[in-house]
Amino acid sequence: MIKLQNVSKYYPAGFGKTYVLRNVNLEVKEGEFVSIMGPSGSGKSTLLHILGLLEEASEGEYYFMDSPVQKLNEKKRTELHRNAIGFVFQAYHLIDELTVYENIETPLLYKGLSGKERKSKVADILDRFQIVAKKDLFPSQLSGGQQQLVGVARALVTEPKVIFADEPTGNLHSEQADEIMQVFKELNEKDGVTIIQVTHSEKNAEYGNRVIRLKDGWID
Repeated sequence: MIKLQNVSKYYPAGFGKTYVLRNVNLEVKEGEFVSIMGPSGSGKSTLLHILGLLEEASEGEYYFMDSPVQKLNEKKRTELHRNAIGFVFQAYHLIDELTVYENIETPLLYKGLSGKERKSKVADILDRFQIVAKKDLFPSQLSGGQQQLVGVARALVTEPKVIFADEPTGNLHSEQADEIMQVFKELNEKDGVTIIQVTHSEKNAEYGNRVIRLKDGWID
């Protein structure tokens, strides 16, 4: 499903280059739950952003669902992003001025679904996450755990093939963190959603079935 061949990422620095990732070779099969770990500055988030099409590799090849990403035009890339990828961030990234309902509905607007289809999908996901009672609240009226639950619901409403999660429990206390990780585990085991998470937590990594360790931009 995902294949990286000799992928590197660097930034110009003076007359040289500063490498963030070096010669990364990686395969992720459909239905896997993979955790990326490593010390701060090891390139974890950069790798996740390349996998999630938020950044481009400087060198190497990336195949996403058999498509060579570096050869895709902007339109194809955007389509892949909208239809196959869900992102969950540490900082929630909810839109403060929108209600829970509107936040979850937002990605569906980009897919051009009818009002009726959007309503049905949002209702299903509110029900699934047991947040129907919160649908008219704004993010500021929710706890951190509830905000992250809405973030996960928003990532899922488009029925993505892969969820990329960047420190998804970084701002939560342990009980809320366990709840979010349990949601991911269920999505992976029951719905077959492929999950790739960046985490500092060995406990969170145990929810997955494989750990990839990065050090100074290299896979250990």
